[in-house]
Amino acid sequence: MLPEQRKRKIVELVSDRDGCSVDALADELGVSKATIRRDLDELEDERLIERSHGGAVPMTAVGREQTYGQKEVQNLEAKAAIGSRAVTEIHDGQVVFFDSGTTTMQVAMQVPTDISFIPVTNSPLLALELGKEATDVKLTGGTLRHRTRALVGPSAEAFMERTNFDLLFLGTNALSDDGSLTTPNEDEARMKQLMVESAERVVLVADETKFGERSFAQFATLEDVDVLVTDAEPTGELAETCTAADVIVGVEAG
Repeated sequence: MLPEQRKRKIVELVSDRDGCSVDALADELGVSKATIRRDLDELEDERLIERSHGGAVPMTAVGREQTYGQKEVQNLEAKAAIGSRAVTEIHDGQVVFFDSGTTTMQVAMQVPTDISFIPVTNSPLLALELGKEATDVKLTGGTLRHRTRALVGPSAEAFMERTNFDLLFLGTNALSDDGSLTTPNEDEARMKQLMVESAERVVLVADETKFGERSFAQFATLEDVDVLVTDAEPTGELAETCTAADVIVGVEAG
């Protein structure tokens, strides 16, 4: 396959699958990872794909909501490191809510097997991961959003309104310098707001690419957060906001 043919195939695969890892592309096309990385860099320069730390995702317009598949291949090492630090917050006997998302998935994947707790989530994907160790997992019910694989809607909200949690692992699309937490979808924003209201302790898991960003619908602020687990120390105004909100910052570099 000629280089230009290969690059066209890469764009096609990345678009069809809403994102691909370097490993997957190398296996599919029968070339080295170094060749794929070089192709991806060139395709990004041509604005045909967006580069991520773990691979590539389709080009997206500003403000457009990425799919679960797109986000799944972004910043994998950072998210895994965040998950490793975040699970230290879980203690025996707790009721723990896992927000939907690719960073919270990394938390779920690293839950210690020697801790007994009750997991709850609004993500069927996380429920399957959490249930691997013969653990019963409580799901919120509701309507499954195809784009993010999150459960939302009146049934899910009703579940949230009648339940309480010791610990919440919360994700966000954006964390602005003033401490606002925002997401593109209003239904998901409402679910996140209810999670925060129902949780005794809130652990926000977010890599540094979320810093200084703002999305459509606000669901909380850093005043509602107890711990921020991330891959880089916040700086400038965001660091000041964390201090003012008494947020404990745990940094795990990916």
